[in-house]
Amino acid sequence: MALLSLENVGVAIGQAKPLEGLNLAVERGEILGIVGESGSGKSMTALAIMGLLPLIGGKVSAGAIRFDGVDLTALSEAEYRHLRGKRMALVTQNPMTSLDPIRTVGSQIDQVGMLHLGQSADVARRRSIEIMEQLRIPDAATVHGQYPHQLSGGMKQRIVIAIALMGEPDLIVADEPTTALDVTIQAQIIQILVDLVRVRGLALILITHDMGVVAQACDRVAVLYAGRMAESAPVGEIFASPRHPYTRALIACIAKEGQAPGTLVGIPGTIPGVFAYPSGCRYHPRCALAVPDCARKVPPEQDLGLTRVACDRLEETAHV
Repeated sequence: MALLSLENVGVAIGQAKPLEGLNLAVERGEILGIVGESGSGKSMTALAIMGLLPLIGGKVSAGAIRFDGVDLTALSEAEYRHLRGKRMALVTQNPMTSLDPIRTVGSQIDQVGMLHLGQSADVARRRSIEIMEQLRIPDAATVHGQYPHQLSGGMKQRIVIAIALMGEPDLIVADEPTTALDVTIQAQIIQILVDLVRVRGLALILITHDMGVVAQACDRVAVLYAGRMAESAPVGEIFASPRHPYTRALIACIAKEGQAPGTLVGIPGTIPGVFAYPSGCRYHPRCALAVPDCARKVPPEQDLGLTRVACDRLEETAHV
């Protein structure tokens, strides 16, 4: 049984429905990548999993989110708070704004151990420093007593990851954890997360818009578009034989070594806003393979071996 599964999940914020019919699953020891352009529903998925939708006036309006067999949508906020930070942890996308600027970074890590694990201040401090050292933070004892403004962006992101790890979670949701970092530091942070999964047997959901990061780190991939699943498959299948036209378009946006100048292409058009979702397949206005039926019919998800794809033009994509 999957550690976490989303079963036909829909999300509503007032009259807006930014997610619809979402099915996902992640096992222990597995890295699931969730990809798509901005506005595809990636961060909304993270908020739904972590029970944080009420903070933006939202709710899970359909389906179930099961964590270790428990339907999270049925929990009270107090019950959710017992899981959040302890068994489930969130790594946010901007380390510059994720930390309290008037508290030392060490005290922010310590707090998780004291709150969720019942540790004394001394025990929590020792454990915090151990985790910081595991995350390759040099002179961790000194950094423990520093403030966020004294640290680089890459170091801040390590602190955010340390906070997530302090509660010894089974699941980490990392929402674009390298967006604000330079390329070299991005690679280091991704490698740290991968190592944590392999060594600790955590489940990791890695949310990103970067297909290169997916290729580097993930075991399986879920491609979202305009609040719906387009395709999900093992990472090797996604890159070797993408079936959905949107997945193909995303992969085509990756620059290749030796590529001639001016030959990199983007995806025509833009992703629609939540109040402008088109009827039928939501990708059809941008899809080169679309036919009139694509605007009328919502394509069901189809199982194709290890791949699951929502497209009625599969015969055509197979020959592209």
